[in-house]
Amino acid sequence: MKQNKTVKLWMFAAILTIICGACIITCCSEDDNPVASLTDDSSQFVTLTDAIPDAILEIRYFGTYNFVGSRIDGYEEPTALLTKKAAEALKAVSDDVCAQGYRLKIYDAYRPQKAVDHFVRWAADQTATEMKQFFYPDLDKSVLFAQDYIMEKSGHTRGSTVDLTLFDMATEKELDMGGTFDWFGPESHPDFCGNPETGEYTGDNSKSPTGRSITPEQFANRMILRKAMLAHGFKALDSEWWHFTLKDEPFPDTYFTFPVKQIVRQ
Repeated sequence: MKQNKTVKLWMFAAILTIICGACIITCCSEDDNPVASLTDDSSQFVTLTDAIPDAILEIRYFGTYNFVGSRIDGYEEPTALLTKKAAEALKAVSDDVCAQGYRLKIYDAYRPQKAVDHFVRWAADQTATEMKQFFYPDLDKSVLFAQDYIMEKSGHTRGSTVDLTLFDMATEKELDMGGTFDWFGPESHPDFCGNPETGEYTGDNSKSPTGRSITPEQFANRMILRKAMLAHGFKALDSEWWHFTLKDEPFPDTYFTFPVKQIVRQ
């Protein structure tokens, strides 16, 4: 009888260990934070253009021009949402760049968890390479997980991260950043061909696997965006020149699940 109880206890402990281990794996975020919660509460979010009427929207994941090549799950309308706190900070950025002759152009903001799950399924399908030539021509798709281009959790899902660029009002075109949004490669890094801390262009393109480069003007344009975002409370990501997160984000451990569509208050 004792032996049976011992075996049962051992099996229970083993099962508990497996479950806990799986939880840690699936809950980890891009910040390696194993503590996370899910919710569909959108009460602390705003439609970004309500807060910043001057913003231009090009919501890539609502359309088909993105690295997947199809509309992404959870994007029900071509709009952008942010937490109230992040939207307030981004309004200050908008006022700053507008005074310099630019407007903010938004590619993505809040991203529901089901969209991230869609990315993960796509990355696991090695046959789905329709958009490779546009977004990752220098990479084999099999490395996207290993090199952290695709992850099971995204800061966007916490609601205070935004992907954006600048629109030049004088030329009526996007400011030339020397690369497209969502380009998978070192060419997207803020330190590519320069030092983002000092704003100095170095021309060092040694990280590019095929010798790609950007010009001094293109690097300087990236720095205009970076300087404005950092000045108003955002922090940069070291792998994407277009990606910024509010430093003091209100929901650092919460991943939201509601879809992207206009928020209507009663």
